[in-house]
Amino acid sequence: MATSGANGAVYDVGVIGGGFTGPLLAAVLARAGVRTVLLAPGDGHSAGPVPDVAVGETVVPYASALLRVVARRYDVPELEALATLKGVERDVSPRCGVMRNMGFVLHREGLRQHPGEVYQVVNPKVVADPPHLWREDTDGYLLDVARHHGADVRTGPGARVEKVRIDPEAGAWLRTADGTACEVRYVVDADGRGSPLARELGLREDPPAPRHRSRTLFTRMTGVLPYDQTPAGRLHGQPSPWHEGTLHHVFDGGWLRVVPFGNQRRSSPGSPCAVALTLDARRHPFAEGRPAEEELRAVLRRFPDIGAQFERAVAAGPWTSTGRRSQYSRRQPVGDRYCLAAHAAGFVDPLYARGPAYSLEVVNGLARPLIDAARDGDWSTARFRHVADLQRRLLAAQDDLAYASFVAFRDHALFNAVVRVWTLGTVLGALAVEDACAAFGRTGDDTVFHALEPGRRPGAPSAGADHFGSLGPLARTLCEEVERGVRTPRDAADHLFAALRAADYVPPSLGLADPTDRFFHNTPARLLRAAHWVRTEAPEETAALLKSAMGGLVRERFAGRRRRQGDSKWSRRTAR
Repeated sequence: MATSGANGAVYDVGVIGGGFTGPLLAAVLARAGVRTVLLAPGDGHSAGPVPDVAVGETVVPYASALLRVVARRYDVPELEALATLKGVERDVSPRCGVMRNMGFVLHREGLRQHPGEVYQVVNPKVVADPPHLWREDTDGYLLDVARHHGADVRTGPGARVEKVRIDPEAGAWLRTADGTACEVRYVVDADGRGSPLARELGLREDPPAPRHRSRTLFTRMTGVLPYDQTPAGRLHGQPSPWHEGTLHHVFDGGWLRVVPFGNQRRSSPGSPCAVALTLDARRHPFAEGRPAEEELRAVLRRFPDIGAQFERAVAAGPWTSTGRRSQYSRRQPVGDRYCLAAHAAGFVDPLYARGPAYSLEVVNGLARPLIDAARDGDWSTARFRHVADLQRRLLAAQDDLAYASFVAFRDHALFNAVVRVWTLGTVLGALAVEDACAAFGRTGDDTVFHALEPGRRPGAPSAGADHFGSLGPLARTLCEEVERGVRTPRDAADHLFAALRAADYVPPSLGLADPTDRFFHNTPARLLRAAHWVRTEAPEETAALLKSAMGGLVRERFAGRRRRQGDSKWSRRTAR
């Protein structure tokens, strides 16, 4: 193959894939002086494959904090724009939404929705509003950031990788659809389900490692009525409007997600919503040729209080389907001179909006060894093995939680317990990241971020790590027993709530272990009680974590206000 780099140059790293992960990693590497080529098939603005849109639109506070970690650790400040609604509106695109809460409304077939069977996690006021991302615009922005920092970015159909040859001693050669080739010292495949490395090296696992089985249909729709304006949606008394966040309608056999983009003050009337329907693939098998719209309408007829939200809704674009099953995995995601990153390594389910956080966890852990390898020339597989371990743990944790949730959808008491396990994970994860950001702000010492890379369990800081690490497997085991009929849903829920009450690293005032508390809402009164608990009762390690993280959040919020008062240092126009 003839090398297509400038003057026949050999690149340090070749990154395959557009979307979110590939351009993000390419920007970080190029900023560090690593000679990087990014091969992002697409139109140059929306580089990711369409299925990625289903797993990367909601930025939860944990993902928002990780964006700031990657931006600051690797000195790519432009990435911070994606962490907040104001940053996206200012620097990226007005086509976005606000994410002030994650909501869950449980429905029973043929019955009216029970007002008590809901759960909502409300972002604390000290956290700047995260966004709903219009992925075509944010993916294009990330391509611009990668170009700005010196990556050789190639987009369009001609950039599709069709052939890969790897020499463990020298590197890799990537041939693209336009007939050119790139010689690289190391290749990172972030191309999701369509991973060319997985195809060329025969890395597909069959059957896939995840035991959870689901499939997803998704599109964007206009005319979706805010759920707060439906008869059922008016009855819940929740602290934050459903329409100001990501809403999950859950039911026995699946869930329906609504991600509004027109839910902030400056939105255009009639802005669309992203809509994803995920079904248990065992109970609702894929039927070739059945229209996706027909499947959606069939679900809406079964659950009239969901249907009320969609009476005037019409698809604003084509439906996309993951086919018979969404889950896939790869054997040996890290090998000689290559790494399969994020959704190229595997995928479980878009439940709980894990997509952006998963990509950021992997990029944070992979970028440093790549930068070090480019500097010292040591590309040995052992240097990157922890990334494979990290990804396996992340996928296993999501598999546990997705499986347990689908079983729990049949019973409110059980789902009320399982959803708290996810809540605890995302809250602890955000606190651990905020603690690292605060420490880095005080010391400028990069090593504070190292603990975020391989963690024993995703989302677990050192405080309570072993106990927290047991909750996901416990939820799965209990739900397996429910599915086999050897344990009742109520008994499983009681066991989970007992485990949550045993978490001595969580302030009791937050109500996570109280099944009657339908809303995780940190009001000032709750925070005052939590602060008293931190001063008087919390374990020493937990107290130190919470004090540092909360102090960092407060300083961050004030710093954000000062930044917004000044001029923007970056915009999409200047990037171009």
